[in-house]
Amino acid sequence: NPVLVCALRRINAFKVLADALKRLTQCREKLSKSGNLLQTVMALTPEVTFRQAVLFFTEMDFVTGKTCFYEHAHRLLKSICFSYLVGESQRCHAESLFTYLQTGAQILCTVLLIKPGAWSRSLARILRKLNLEKFSVVGMKHVNLEPDVALGLLSSDVEEDPAVLEAHRTYLTSGTALVLCLQRPNAVKKLIDLLGPEDPKLAQALDPFLWRAQYGISTVQNGFYGSKSYQIAVRDMKLFFPEGLCCAECQTLEEEEV
Repeated sequence: NPVLVCALRRINAFKVLADALKRLTQCREKLSKSGNLLQTVMALTPEVTFRQAVLFFTEMDFVTGKTCFYEHAHRLLKSICFSYLVGESQRCHAESLFTYLQTGAQILCTVLLIKPGAWSRSLARILRKLNLEKFSVVGMKHVNLEPDVALGLLSSDVEEDPAVLEAHRTYLTSGTALVLCLQRPNAVKKLIDLLGPEDPKLAQALDPFLWRAQYGISTVQNGFYGSKSYQIAVRDMKLFFPEGLCCAECQTLEEEEV
């Protein structure tokens, strides 16, 4: 019988895919009555991924962008039905996964906001930690957050409790915050990993060296805000640094019009 071979890409791809397949298999085991369980095999390292990708794909098989994805899926479905696309006038732009695997992580930017009170006491130590973690500061400014901007930085679960929401708004607008734009490979995830959970007590229990464990007082006064995803990082950069950044131009920033 035929098999389906997929090349997938995302941050922390190996762990996320392994966890997803484990949950899916457990669910199918509970529901299956025929014993025909889903059988999967995944590459466990980038090196194995590269070797297996060479076996199944060519560079033109890798596509980027939503439009290209649908065009590629359409071609794939028609080929499964033993039909062929003819007379294609346009070819979507292809990205070489082989080149991507060899070049490594992209240099990205993310935003760190040091909340009122925290930066004035500990700025020198925080900058030292950023330097040790190979971050480059490419933007820095003091800001007095407007209430609507402050609320836009909060997660959706905070918005469910009006009292907690008001506590966050009051604190974030109580004084001057320091906003940094940071650059390094895999910057967004690296910063989130360094900050730890938003609750300083939980961060302390996990690892006392997490930044919120060291500088946070409560879930409201937890010291820091960090962009939680690449898309949010782009939004935050445009919000806090509309005049631009002090870094060399790169393709990523050009594509995002930062």
